[in-house]
Amino acid sequence: MGLKKQLPNILTLLNLLSGTIAVYFAVKNQLEITAAFVFLGIFFDFFDGFVARLLNVQGELGKQLDSLADVVTSGVVPGIILLQLIMKSLSKGSWDIMANTTGNHSVWDNFTTTFLISIIGLFFTLAAAYRLAKFNIDERQTSSFIGLPTPAAALVVVSLPLILMYADNELVNTIINNTWFLIGLTILLSYLMNAEIVLFTLKFKEYSWKNNKVKFIFILLTILLSVLFKFIAIPVIILLYVLISVFTSSKQRV
Repeated sequence: MGLKKQLPNILTLLNLLSGTIAVYFAVKNQLEITAAFVFLGIFFDFFDGFVARLLNVQGELGKQLDSLADVVTSGVVPGIILLQLIMKSLSKGSWDIMANTTGNHSVWDNFTTTFLISIIGLFFTLAAAYRLAKFNIDERQTSSFIGLPTPAAALVVVSLPLILMYADNELVNTIINNTWFLIGLTILLSYLMNAEIVLFTLKFKEYSWKNNKVKFIFILLTILLSVLFKFIAIPVIILLYVLISVFTSSKQRV
């Protein structure tokens, strides 16, 4: 009985371990390995809740531990990735050019300016932590989410370096390497995580088409887009998730 009760917590700790390893590689700017460990952490994050419900061993400890693990895997790591991407985009941007073409700026001044701007990426981490703390005390989020879940937002960020590495699309790569796009994306995701927007969950109480058609259609679209577009599909899928949720929830209110 002891092992059965602790199994979901073990999976949650594996999420935290994956996230902690991802932090190490994110700081070293090895973003491909970082992404792999974030994916692994989110996998454990999905199944700890599933196993807890399956074994009927849900509890307050698991709830708090889950959020603490998510702060690292889906909060700290994406924030560092955004910081790294913004810093990289600035290396060829106007701030660096200005610093290098005027004799009054030192290398340290240039680094400081670039780093201070890049810190904007860490706003994602702050927004994720706030959302997770709010989630723990919000009793409305039992059958649906209010605001974009942090793992979903994290997947968007984690997909960016993978798209740059593997997607042979010059336009997409140019957009991702743009400082203003990265800052705008940080602000957008930070807002969506804490917005009063009702989003459906992929939790199934039963599997009838009538009561779950939105979830089934979304899953089918996710598989199709993933096969066709690979890593580029990830941000598209998350955008689709938000749009479908907003459309279906507004339709239900009418």
